[in-house]
Amino acid sequence: QVQLVESGGGLVQAGGSLRLSCAASGSFFSINDMGWYRQAPGKQRELVAGITSGSNRNYVNSVKGRFTISRDNAKNTCYLQMNKLEPEDTAVYYCNAEAYGKDYRYYRSWGQGTQVTVSS
Repeated sequence: QVQLVESGGGLVQAGGSLRLSCAASGSFFSINDMGWYRQAPGKQRELVAGITSGSNRNYVNSVKGRFTISRDNAKNTCYLQMNKLEPEDTAVYYCNAEAYGKDYRYYRSWGQGTQVTVSS
């Protein structure tokens, strides 16, 4: 099992930066892939960035060159550095992770979400 807690959201002006954190806790051997999703009101949830246990990264095209996903395995934490934020980035951002539990099962968990609002 894994519990995820996001932090770092807030209100910023266009062009500003935020750094989101996702801390994982629970009874697991390891965290495999981790990712950040976002969902704006009335829109579908989309994958923003993902990172594998081997630090292979992928991004949705709209954030390439602006966002950077990283992880600190020792801290079981994933980060999303967001630069040059745009109003279109406004959404609730959710962390997602797969953990290999101590019960030898794989668990896919979501965080509670953190609001990111970018003003024009």
